Amino acid sequence: MTLHPQIEAIISSMPIRSFAEMDVGEARQAHAAGAAARPKGPDMADVSEVVIGGCEMTRLSPKNADGSAVVFFHGGGWVLGSRATHDGPCRHLAAGSAATVFNVEYRLAPEHPFPAAHDDAVDVTRALLSGADESIDYSRVAVAGDSAGGNLAAAAALALRDEPATPAALLLIYPALDATMSTPSYLEFADGPFLTAREMAWFYDAYAQGTDPLDPRLSPAWAAQLDGLPSTLVITASHDVLRDEGEEFARAMAAAGCDASASRHVGATHGFFGWSHAAAPSRTAMTLAAGWLSETLG
Repeated sequence: MTLHPQIEAIISSMPIRSFAEMDVGEARQAHAAGAAARPKGPDMADVSEVVIGGCEMTRLSPKNADGSAVVFFHGGGWVLGSRATHDGPCRHLAAGSAATVFNVEYRLAPEHPFPAAHDDAVDVTRALLSGADESIDYSRVAVAGDSAGGNLAAAAALALRDEPATPAALLLIYPALDATMSTPSYLEFADGPFLTAREMAWFYDAYAQGTDPLDPRLSPAWAAQLDGLPSTLVITASHDVLRDEGEEFARAMAAAGCDASASRHVGATHGFFGWSHAAAPSRTAMTLAAGWLSETLG
């Protein structure tokens, strides 16, 4: 199995030095610089900065907004990333799904270790489901995220599933769901491409800071029960240390009676969801995700 040529070209153009070899400040700058070089994404009907559930976020309302909404948590290993780094993908999701996307700025580690980001995700999602924005239909709210953001989205859905208002859909993009880092794909792609096992250990060390890796708030894959979760789509990349845990989570959800499926994108790596400007597999994944959100949120 080989990388898609366009994915390989993107990877080859990136700096070789690993985030795990940098201090946190340098890693954040490098991550932000890479994201800033990508195109902006589709124009919106309205873009506003709001505070909901104690967190700042960007509210992206597309020209075809239909009242549905997506709460989006960015990736970056709970250490890197921001609303700005994920503005492009969020704009594409909004335009493609007709949903208003809330691109959340949650607290980052190591300054704010676990469970800070988890608690932010729960608080923001609960607030939006409870009427914090009167322009959206609270029965048509999805929770979504990529990588560490997928972790937060899954953890928020688990935390809220027994509350009166719950998400209608869950979109997990190559999510980090198992802090034990013990799946076969961790061995297969320990040295990458793009994301390495060493980098994931660096992220977990910064965020978890000694937390039991089996704590389901940190590792949703270890939740005792998965029943009652909303309709879920898990997007994975064939060449990714996180591939197996995402696909196993979808299978476990389906076995628990949930409407859940996984879509593996062959020839892709971790991070590919944000490269729709330059790679066909990325555009395919974005089209799938946006279409699924539109269909699921009705």
